[in-house]
Amino acid sequence: MGARARSGPLAPGAVVGDGRYRLLAQFGIDERADAHLWRARDGQLRRDVALTLLVGDPADAEAARSARRTLERAAHAAKFNHDGVARVLDVLNLGNGITSSEGLLGIVVAEWTKGSDLVDLVADKPVEPGAAARMVGALAQAVEQAHQSGLVLGLDHPQRLRLTPDGALRLAFPGPLPDATLRDDVKAIGGVLYLLLTGRWALPGGPPAIPSAPHAPNGRIVPPRSLQPRVPQTLSSLAVRTIEDGGHGGIRTSSAILAVLAQAADEDERTQLINQVGAPPEEEADADGAIWTTKKPVKDSARRRKLALGVTVLVVTAVGILAWLGMLAISFFQESPEAGGPTVNVAEPTPTAAPDPGGNPAPPPGEQPAGGPPVKPGTVNVYNPSGEGDAPARAKNVLDGKRDTFWRTDEYRQQFPDLKPGVGLLNSFDQPVKLSAVKIAADSPGTTVEIRTADKKNPKFAETRLVGAGELTGPDTEIKMQGPAEGRYVIIWITKLGTDGDKHVTQINDIEFLSAA
Repeated sequence: MGARARSGPLAPGAVVGDGRYRLLAQFGIDERADAHLWRARDGQLRRDVALTLLVGDPADAEAARSARRTLERAAHAAKFNHDGVARVLDVLNLGNGITSSEGLLGIVVAEWTKGSDLVDLVADKPVEPGAAARMVGALAQAVEQAHQSGLVLGLDHPQRLRLTPDGALRLAFPGPLPDATLRDDVKAIGGVLYLLLTGRWALPGGPPAIPSAPHAPNGRIVPPRSLQPRVPQTLSSLAVRTIEDGGHGGIRTSSAILAVLAQAADEDERTQLINQVGAPPEEEADADGAIWTTKKPVKDSARRRKLALGVTVLVVTAVGILAWLGMLAISFFQESPEAGGPTVNVAEPTPTAAPDPGGNPAPPPGEQPAGGPPVKPGTVNVYNPSGEGDAPARAKNVLDGKRDTFWRTDEYRQQFPDLKPGVGLLNSFDQPVKLSAVKIAADSPGTTVEIRTADKKNPKFAETRLVGAGELTGPDTEIKMQGPAEGRYVIIWITKLGTDGDKHVTQINDIEFLSAA
């Protein structure tokens, strides 16, 4: 294999294949097999064809053996007929359509696929998830049919694929690598789905024109949803589970991919239906009598809200009356005749006061406490504007009041913000609250956090407000607000992780929010 073989015959206008095929334009190089992908003109039949040129030195026994294996597999694929795979027209090797002077070890000739290059398709922006699922579904069907026939297609390189005018993906340059397996075809489907959703290639040997998929510190591929939040969780998980080897929950067959794609399509259809049903415009009854939307539910809902408000007022009033009667009773039984109203302690001030119920020492005489009583959020979720959060199922542990449960970030080999700007916990209150401080129970010294408030549940980071910051220095840290801190959503935003050996990780056991006095 030498430079002359690459730069000599492989140039537009050159003729290969015993003078039959004139090279028109190159569409890529699969460097794993030194396979050059060209569009060419068949001089005999006067039609365009797709050529996979196996470049190499005939004296290199290993390269020649690999080329022969690829040509044999391509010849077997010539019997395969599916719209998702370009039909193999001919297979040429040394002594059979190729001379040693051409610097080639073999040629796979396939019908030309009209359409666009897959690299160009994702160059500007990723494909809309629904369209990506449909494209991959058609490709998976081709793989499923080929595998049932015992054939390996070898579509694990994006430049071998093209998008047809009707929007379907097609293997345009057949020619499986000599050691390609059925599993490689399945992983390729996951790689193509990842590429369509993110514009990045997640398998080895991709072209330089496409950036590689990022990997987390633990070596796993970063899910598409972390790069493109609009990607549904089902498709994001499908791509990763199909690509990665080992572990539980992996996807190993094209039929399994088709089943998950069908599930994703059903979920998308249900989502659209729910959006339509929940839309404000009134709808009349269907032909079968089913009523999707009427004014009646709206009225019932309003009536229920009024009833709930009335009951709440009655309960609050009753509690207030009982509390007032209780304070009168306490006042009646006090020793001092001058005592009255709700005041209980009429003795002289003592040098020390009782400790705070939360375990913190009471403020010195004459000073007011830092904050009022605790207020508890209704829910808590992991907040990560750039994608999926860390351990979302454990987030609820920080509100259960138990020190033996916790939420823990992923383990990172790089400190924030090298890999990403941070990660946090978004706490949702039933109504806006005013905070004076936040207590964090965590044994991850060195962690730095910011307290941020927001007005909506899924805010962009620029829409949050910084109201406090501090470093977690011990098992319990109290972070006071810098000023008035009010909002319905409060985010504990980690900007620097704690350190555990050569890993960066933070564990939070409990969070308590103190209202403003």
